[in-house]
Amino acid sequence: MNTSTEAASPAPATSYVVALHCSLGSGRQWAKLGAGLARHLKLIAPDLIGYGRNSCLLDLPVTLAQEVHALREQLREATDQAMGPIHLVGHSYGGAIAFKIATDPEFEPRIRSLSLIEPVLPTLLLESAPDRRLHDQFAELAREVSRDLWNGSVLEAIDKFCEFWNGSGPREPLTPAARLRMIEHAERLAFDFMAAFAEENVTMAAASLRVPTLLFSGGQSPNLTQRIVRRLTAIMEGVEMRHLPEAGHMLAITHAGLINPAISAHIARANELAEVPLAAGPPVAQMLRLVRG
Repeated sequence: MNTSTEAASPAPATSYVVALHCSLGSGRQWAKLGAGLARHLKLIAPDLIGYGRNSCLLDLPVTLAQEVHALREQLREATDQAMGPIHLVGHSYGGAIAFKIATDPEFEPRIRSLSLIEPVLPTLLLESAPDRRLHDQFAELAREVSRDLWNGSVLEAIDKFCEFWNGSGPREPLTPAARLRMIEHAERLAFDFMAAFAEENVTMAAASLRVPTLLFSGGQSPNLTQRIVRRLTAIMEGVEMRHLPEAGHMLAITHAGLINPAISAHIARANELAEVPLAAGPPVAQMLRLVRG
């Protein structure tokens, strides 16, 4: 009978989905993702240091490695008890940190999948003249926003930051509550910029990753992050790229109804792939077809 067969089947081992939010955001960004995950998946959506309930104005990270260090104890406490696999999800600046975690020696052996939504890795664009122009434009934005914050012009800094990330999408006014949250954490932006621009050897790190990866970009996003996603797609093995023409940079929130099921399916395929015996050494192409479905 079907009932007895189901009862005899072992329950899937617990896997951890570590989801990291964008600048000026918080872990609450991933509530809908968590609600749609399978029962054996446990969502860990921390507030990055300086954001949400993790407020701090001292010793803020200025490199992605320091961001990983700041998360290390929290991730150890949440995942070490069962030592289950980790699926990384990240949006924007959180995507850059997720990318860094995937290459961290402590966590790398446990990373089973990677889902990145327009990760902010600007130094990836230093290898060609056209790409360098995008890098330099973003660097100028970083200088202007940091200068405004230093001079106490917080609203001007937020307006410039939001204007850039709106890309070619419609300009929707911020609600008073959203603007207030941004003002409370605006000082953190200068540190996010510093950490993103301090990251080196991104191309080498991306080429070395051997984990099923799902990348997202939006057609109304800034050219910067669209180009970063295309570069990562060209560099990394085992990559699937989803482009949403009508979406902007905040697609993790505005298009959650499309993105979250895709992430869940990607996680499920990665777990299936992990069960495939590799002793016989199947061709890479065969493995990638399984990952991509």
